[in-house]
Amino acid sequence: MQHPTTVARPANESLARVLAHAIDVGGKPRHRIASECGMHRETLLRLARGDRPIGLDEAALVLAACGAHPRATMILALAGQEVLACEWMHGEMGEFLEEFFTSLPVHLQRTLGRRIEDLRPRWANGTSQLVARTLAKHIDDFVNRDIASCLTR
Repeated sequence: MQHPTTVARPANESLARVLAHAIDVGGKPRHRIASECGMHRETLLRLARGDRPIGLDEAALVLAACGAHPRATMILALAGQEVLACEWMHGEMGEFLEEFFTSLPVHLQRTLGRRIEDLRPRWANGTSQLVARTLAKHIDDFVNRDIASCLTR
């Protein structure tokens, strides 16, 4: 069995790199970000270097102070999607995922009810592909309706 700190180390390092990116592109001086988070500038720098364990509350404060979407960014970073976390943290995709990750459990519980126990982990990848295809179709339909309405004017 792995020791918990052995497992946590890569997650902490990934989160530190994402925080460093957020700080670098956040458009605010480091001292101001630290002040908004209620921490000393040196503490912020130690977090971004991965020199100390990063609490989720601390990470969320730093990301929010940098104008990123904290939950979506942290989930992506902790799920091994560090590059996407950095790419999407300030955009509409980050905002979409923030809402999606927040509302999905509620909708799964409400829709599936007792059938939630019938879900199988192996279905997750296929379900994520289905959601992505459904969203792509929805966007295509929306764009086509918009183009059609412009042509009829």
